[in-house]
Amino acid sequence: MGSIFPVFHVSQLKKCLRVLEERIESQDLRIGSDLEYHEQPVRVLDIKDRVTRNKEVRMYKIQWSHHDDGDASWETGEYLLKAYPNFYNQWSVTQISGRDFYKGGGL
Repeated sequence: MGSIFPVFHVSQLKKCLRVLEERIESQDLRIGSDLEYHEQPVRVLDIKDRVTRNKEVRMYKIQWSHHDDGDASWETGEYLLKAYPNFYNQWSVTQISGRDFYKGGGL
């Protein structure tokens, strides 16, 4: 098996026929000249604490604009505070007031 290489020949490729109906609509998505767009956090879906050897890091599952709940990502509190201070400040006021924001209450 050591002398077998995972390669393919161009003759094995098939022509791709695209389906015109499969198009994603750009809903209020502003794409810049460098093909970048900016995401904003919408709400906190869940919170968990990750324990390393030396410290404990609080992680937040964030739902981003232009994405659904399945595309949420885990971010640290330090990153949220640094990158999105307005969102983090609103979220901390909501947390202090006692709303159950990450169980569907939203921010």
